[in-house]
Amino acid sequence: MRRIAIHGREVSEEVEPYVLEVISVLRDHDVEIFVSDSFCATKYRHLFQGVPRFTEVKDRDEYDAFLSLGGDGTFLETLTYVGATEIPVLGINMGRLGFLAHISREDIRPALSRLFSDQFSCEARSMVSLESSEKLFDKSFGLNEIAILRKDTSSMISVKAYINENYLATYWADGLMVSTPTGSTGYSLSCGGPIVMPESGNFIITPVSPHNLNVRPLVLSDDCTLRFEVDSRGANFLVSLDSRSAATHDGIELFVKKAPFKAKMIRIEGYGFIETLRAKLSWGLDRRN
Repeated sequence: MRRIAIHGREVSEEVEPYVLEVISVLRDHDVEIFVSDSFCATKYRHLFQGVPRFTEVKDRDEYDAFLSLGGDGTFLETLTYVGATEIPVLGINMGRLGFLAHISREDIRPALSRLFSDQFSCEARSMVSLESSEKLFDKSFGLNEIAILRKDTSSMISVKAYINENYLATYWADGLMVSTPTGSTGYSLSCGGPIVMPESGNFIITPVSPHNLNVRPLVLSDDCTLRFEVDSRGANFLVSLDSRSAATHDGIELFVKKAPFKAKMIRIEGYGFIETLRAKLSWGLDRRN
């Protein structure tokens, strides 16, 4: 790997040495480094003096890989740069819990050494796309989920859901989300949704605080197209797409389907999805001893 792009968010004094370590390891391997404009705009921009910047990525051949320095939110933000180019992304976690940014900051040097020794694989993760009768986002794709949510402290909303134009149900709730298998360990999990293996090829429909308590999360094939009609007492609500959100209004139609491209996640040997589940959720850990 000769050309690597880096994206991150504001770093604290505690994190600064780890960012410097990343840059040092890359330079030790004679890698040409590029840094996102937004990362360079943070108060620690002195770390990137003399490093070329980028604002967007247009071609798959521009970079060999991306490094995301931060948590899962930073990783999702990094994918908005990558888009349909499918450039592989490695997430280095500068915080605490992280399913997407699965390399801890203490493991930077050994993990990057494995990267440059070809001891890694690329997992192709399905993404979700949003189409609507009015434009809501410049980049209408996400890795985790699309959520329809009530706005602020307004009353609950009702969402009519259709699968391939077949009426499914009307949800009276604070919101409704459609998550990918990758997103099953995120917002969907906190709302009672199941954990789904990344390669399963599914969508999960999960209600947020439903009023009709007999409603449960639903797992279905990601080959289908979902359509939603929303009615809210305040005549407006929010649509979120991973870490981005937009306010909209009743009458808009939302269409959700699988994106025509995937996210390529770099997995260093020894840091697989199942290992991450055990580490992050403490599965099998007996706290009595």
